[in-house]
Amino acid sequence: MKVNITETVLRDANQSLIATRLPFSDFEGILETLDNAGYYSLECWGGATFDSCLRYLNEDPWERLRKIKAKCPKTPLQMLLRGQNILGYKHYPDDVVRLFVRKSAENGMDIFRIFDALNDFRNIQVAVDEVLKCGKHAQGCICYTTSPVHTLEKYAQMGKELEDMGVHSICIKDMAGIMGPDEAYKLIKALKSSTKLPVFLHTHATTGLGPMTYLKAVEAGCDGIDCAISQFSGGTAQPATETMKYALEQLGYETTLDSKKLKEINDFFAPVKAKFLESGGLDPYVMGTKTDALVYQVPGGMLSNLVAQLKAQNAYDRLDEVLAEVPNVRKDLGYPPLVTPISQMVGVQATANVLAGERYKNVSKEVKAYLKGEYGKAPGEVNQDLVKKVWGDEEIITCRFADTLKPQFEDAKKELGKIARSDEDVLSWIAFPTNAEKFFEYREEQESNTVNYTIEKKED
Repeated sequence: MKVNITETVLRDANQSLIATRLPFSDFEGILETLDNAGYYSLECWGGATFDSCLRYLNEDPWERLRKIKAKCPKTPLQMLLRGQNILGYKHYPDDVVRLFVRKSAENGMDIFRIFDALNDFRNIQVAVDEVLKCGKHAQGCICYTTSPVHTLEKYAQMGKELEDMGVHSICIKDMAGIMGPDEAYKLIKALKSSTKLPVFLHTHATTGLGPMTYLKAVEAGCDGIDCAISQFSGGTAQPATETMKYALEQLGYETTLDSKKLKEINDFFAPVKAKFLESGGLDPYVMGTKTDALVYQVPGGMLSNLVAQLKAQNAYDRLDEVLAEVPNVRKDLGYPPLVTPISQMVGVQATANVLAGERYKNVSKEVKAYLKGEYGKAPGEVNQDLVKKVWGDEEIITCRFADTLKPQFEDAKKELGKIARSDEDVLSWIAFPTNAEKFFEYREEQESNTVNYTIEKKED
């Protein structure tokens, strides 16, 4: 049996360990080797990469995608798409979602891993449909969590729903690394029984369970796993690519990876990692094993956000109280999986509850929107007393929220005018207006400086 391996160093591994601060220049030199190493796919876009390119790296995320594709023509490129949220933190109208998918495909994207934070598949239908229309691979996601309402039967039913939607494959997304080997075995078996689709598993090394979980998943028939080249593996990233290849092949499974190429890739990233360690961009804290996540289900990115939030308010000593409050808030919200953007919302609310000394004295606007139904249907029963406290007798949204949104793209295009050079620029601005505007100004300034320098050289 062949096991497909996706490399995450260009997206999730660097997002998990160094907050997505990896500039194109830091990995450009190894792209051709990555393309020839035998990976099933290279996860290189989506998630937080888009926002980080604009906000921190002064890069055009679309140009970054084109440049990666130019250097990696053979290996499929893969992205993480938040369904109706695209890559942001709110729902966008269908015209924006469709055009975003279309432009992503045109710029080089091959595999779209699409999820909804609540597993409300109404919120991924439009994105899946557009991926299929573009002739690309649509991978439907199930966000994994444990709660009284998340049963094996429920997950198997979700798999069938995704298959009926027309996706090409299913991914189980274990964003906090809380899935144990027995759970993985049973869940893969259940999905393989309820659907005929290939099933992939994504987890993190956060709790130390990752490699064991992967091996049992493969034993149950899992078709592919996500790994990170060893320099950027472990901690809140994924298990190491080389380790998993070695273990799987020793057990008689086939991988298509080239060990010599993997060594070359890992050697390339050694000084990159050293640079981030030296600058403080890679905090050794995220490299450790966090078994508390098995209790609190807090993903690595959410944990680092909580720490930063509490330090900013001189309340770091109350971290344990906040972590203990997270499951309570999650229960009140109907047991949502803790994945972006829900994880951030739950973390902020838990912090507010602890620091105010009173639960829900202050309710964030995002949690208010969640309780209104703007993010979709919660997996379990939402605390109705809390809904009443926030919204009184106002009607709660039960339809797909995007059905209430007006088309946005053409109006945004008119508003931007000549500032936007392409439809891609307009999409960047719709997703992240402030950061996109700053980037557009930076781009103009850089080009102006280049022109002036060229004129001066000619005059010399």
